[in-house]
Formats: sequence, C-alpha cells, structure tokens
Amino acid sequence: MPLIVVPTPLGNLGDMTRRAIEALRDADLIVAEDTRVARKLLNAYEIGPKELWSYREQNAAAVTAGILERAREQRVALVTDAGMPGISDPGSDLIAAARAHAVAIDVLPGPSALLGAAVLSGFDVRRFIFEGFPPRTPAARREHFSAALRAGATTIWYESPQRIVASLADLGAVAPGAQVFLVREYTKHFEQQLLGTPAAVAEGLAQPVRGEIAFAVAPYASAAPAAAIDVDGEIDALLEGGASVADVARNLARRGAGERRELYARASERKSGRR
Repeated sequence: MPLIVVPTPLGNLGDMTRRAIEALRDADLIVAEDTRVARKLLNAYEIGPKELWSYREQNAAAVTAGILERAREQRVALVTDAGMPGISDPGSDLIAAARAHAVAIDVLPGPSALLGAAVLSGFDVRRFIFEGFPPRTPAARREHFSAALRAGATTIWYESPQRIVASLADLGAVAPGAQVFLVREYTKHFEQQLLGTPAAVAEGLAQPVRGEIAFAVAPYASAAPAAAIDVDGEIDALLEGGASVADVARNLARRGAGERRELYARASERKSGRR
C-alpha cells in the first residue's frame, strides 16, 4: 500500500479534486499537520470518522516509524493544512523517510500557492526557483535576496503576514527597482494581487496584513549594466535579424536591459513603426 500525498484546498473548497476526496474516504489512516484542520476538511466533504495522527516537526522522530509501518499494509493519506504536502512543511521529511525505507508513494495533483503565484505574475517562469520562506533576520534576508537575484531567474517566495512588510523593505534595500508580484489569500474571498516595486507592493497591502502570502520576483539586474545597452538599437538589430518580439524581450531581459513585459511592449512598438 502506498503513502498517498493528498493536496487540500488553499481556501476555496471547490478546488478539492474527486480523486483527493476518494483518497481520504478510502484511507485507513490520515496523517495531518494539524488534526483540527483535517477534521474540518473531512466534515466539509461528509467523510465519516477517520483515524487521525498528527505529524509535525515537534513529534516527527516519535511517529515516523509507526506511520511507515502502517503504510506498508494499509492506505495512509498525508495532508497539510492547505495546498500540497511537502512544500515548505514537515511532510517533506516523511516523504523522504518513506522513500528511504522503500515505502511506495503516490502524489495526487492539486492546489499549490507557489505555482499560482508563478503563473499569475506574468514573469518568465520557463525557469524559476522556489526559495520558500526568507530568513527571519534583516541581515540574513538581505543576503539571501541578493544571492537569489544573482541566479538570473524568477524566484518564488512564501512569507508570513507578520514579516512581509519587513521582507519587502529588505528586498527593496538590495533591489529597489525589482518587479514583485504578490498574492495574498490566494483562492479566498478577500484575495489581493499586487504588482510593482517592493516599496509599491508594501504600500498596497491591506492593513493590518492577514492571511497566507506568496510572491514572485522577476529576474533583476542593477541599473548600471542596463545603462550601457542601447536598448532601441538592440531591438532593431534583433528584429532585423528575424527574431520575434518575444525573443527580443527575453534576450534583452537576460542581459539586464529591463523587465521582460516592458521590453516586449517596446519591441512591439518599434516593430510596428518599421512597417
């Protein structure tokens, strides 16, 4: 029998898949980050009484072996409070333990805040890096943001409502012109989406800040390298060489000439002017 990883809704109960409901209904044991949250979910879908075990960082060492033993003989479902188990929660350690002990694993597709933020951003996410939660201290956050920005790819982050303003301030300190897309309370009634510089996004947050937060940061380069690029000249040369508008925007964004969306609009305008 496998350990079945079951994604749960981020907020909107309509996002629960039929397979996920059936997996919970058929499970002999449900392992949950918070059993109280799991019981509310089961009640919402009218799933009868189930044996529930708590699995969290504080008790993982004591319960892992028992969970794996049950998974060898019975159906064991793993859920988190919201979204995909194993993404920035203790479930990743249980999945790794199952893999190490040759316990079969089945992962059902379902909601993920990081993918939602990535797609909603409109940034180039053919390559992106999930960074999880930033460090808790300002100095460590700035260092971490600086290192992530040097990767040259869109980065996706989670943050708590208590620290998001401070995190955006630290991001702004190392990359004031970075483009940030933030989604708060994704899929919920009071969902909020913000796009802009770190300072602008922080200014737009509803106060007091509440709810789950994910944000994406577009690939960023400082103004100095970009100033050395004749953007219009490069656009014209690339278009003359047969490159598409999308290819022109990607090429120049990688070289630090600006944000891909703005470069796309600029290249489109210059292409239209050449006709």
